[in-house]
Amino acid sequence: MGGEVGQQKMPTYDRMMWPTLQALKAIGGSASNQELLTKVTQIMLLSEEIQNFPHNDGSGTEVEYRLSWARSYLRKVGAIENSERGVWTITSKGRSLTELDVAKIPAQVRKMSPRNPLTAEDNQPEDGEGEQTWQEQLLSVLQSLTPDSFERLSQRILRESGFVKVEVTGKSGDGGIDGIGVLRLNLLSFQVFFQCKRYRGSVGAGEIRNFRGAMVGRTDKGLLITTGRFTPDAQRESTRDGAPPIDLIDGVRLCELLKDLKLGVETKKIEQVTIRPEAFDEF
Repeated sequence: MGGEVGQQKMPTYDRMMWPTLQALKAIGGSASNQELLTKVTQIMLLSEEIQNFPHNDGSGTEVEYRLSWARSYLRKVGAIENSERGVWTITSKGRSLTELDVAKIPAQVRKMSPRNPLTAEDNQPEDGEGEQTWQEQLLSVLQSLTPDSFERLSQRILRESGFVKVEVTGKSGDGGIDGIGVLRLNLLSFQVFFQCKRYRGSVGAGEIRNFRGAMVGRTDKGLLITTGRFTPDAQRESTRDGAPPIDLIDGVRLCELLKDLKLGVETKKIEQVTIRPEAFDEF
C-alpha cells in the first residue's frame, strides 16, 4: 500500500531506512521503538494524518509497520542490531553507510532470501521473526477489555503506584475524564485527573487538548493512560509552555508497569547450575 493520505504520500519502507540511521545517530546511537518512531517521523516531516493512518488489520499504524520493515532490512545487513528489551543500536557498519549504500540494501536482502522477494510496497514486519513479543501479547489482551474493565485496571494501577482516594467517574459528558486520584508525596498531596483509553493506533495532539480542556479550572495535573502510542505532536502538546502538563503512559510503559506491579504478568528466573569439580577433592 503506497497511496495518498491527504496531501502527503505514505512513505515506503525503503525510503524510511536512511532516516532510521539518521535518527539513531541523532539520539545517541540507540533507541527504543517509540523513540525511533518519534525521531523518524520528525526527520521525514510526516503529518499527523500520515502518522495515525491505520494498518490493514487495525492493530497499529501503517507508518509503524513500514518502519518495522526498514529496521528488519537494516538488521539483516548488519547496520543495526536490537537487544532482547527491544532497544535498537546502530553498528559501526551502519555509521559508515552513505545514503547511496542504503538505497542498495533491498536488492542485497532479496539476494539473501530469494524465496521471499520483497518489494517496496510490502508491509508485513519481520521483527521477532513473526512471533509476538510479550508486550504485544499483553496489549492484545488489554485491548480486548471492556471500557469499564480497563478503567478498573487503571484504578488498580494507580492505587498500587501510591495514589489514594482513586475514584472512577466514567461520567458521560465529563470531557473524557475517567477518574480522579490523589497522589501523596510526603507532606504534599496532588489531585490528578486521569483518562484511560484502549487505542490500537496512535493518540494525537487533539486528544491531549480535549483532555486538558476538561481539566481547566478543576486541577493542574492530568494523566493519560493508553494501550496505543502518542504521536510526536501529542508528546509536544502534553508539555506545551503555558499549559498544564499532562503525563503520558503509552502501551509500552503500561506493559512495564504491569510487569513491575505483577498485575497479570508473571516473570520466571532461569536457574543456572555450575559444577565445581574442585569441591569434591576433599572427599
